[in-house]
Amino acid sequence: MESGRSFRVTALIGAAVMAAMDEIIFHQLLGWHHFYDRSTPAVGLFSDGILHAAELIALVGGFFIFADLRSRRALVPRAAWAGFFVGAGGFQLFDGVVDHKVLRLHQIRYGVPDLLPYDLAWNAAGALLLVVGIAILMRTPSMALTGNPRTPA
Repeated sequence: MESGRSFRVTALIGAAVMAAMDEIIFHQLLGWHHFYDRSTPAVGLFSDGILHAAELIALVGGFFIFADLRSRRALVPRAAWAGFFVGAGGFQLFDGVVDHKVLRLHQIRYGVPDLLPYDLAWNAAGALLLVVGIAILMRTPSMALTGNPRTPA
């Protein structure tokens, strides 16, 4: 069985799904921000297109590898779920900490008196997803936290 590969490919899929949710909900439906808001609206829209293209490439590539693992009966479901949650939570935390605060590419929302509740909710949701993934990973007998297969006891 390929625990490490199951974990890695679904981590990619999880990050891509979270990027898609961010793009669709916060960028398009709510219009709260663009991926890059430190320029003109046209540049912000262009940056959203780049994010969307990267997310689609990751989804399509990830699902091809996922389908290959399933067809060879090599998919390890628990490792796959762990990867999905780690990827989704990791993307959200990276976005919330690095993109929002360190690089200041954008904020979650503009025109509100206090960003703190938005930041806390965004990062707490990402941390929760990450913790769920790590908890599943730790219960996967054939995996170590590094994603390397272990010899069963």
